[in-house]
Amino acid sequence: MNIQVIIIAILFAAAVFYVGRLLYKSLFTKKSCGSNCKCGVDFSAIEPDKSHK
Repeated sequence: MNIQVIIIAILFAAAVFYVGRLLYKSLFTKKSCGSNCKCGVDFSAIEPDKSHK
């Protein structure tokens, strides 16, 4: 086989692996936070905007 074909095949396989890994991570993410749990972030210093009518 030609060296160019081997290099292209390796790059194609790497691209397929990368896209597959991104797809897998987006579909099977950990659900670390429920609704309204603040996720360990302290929002006590943030004041609501009271100028909104």
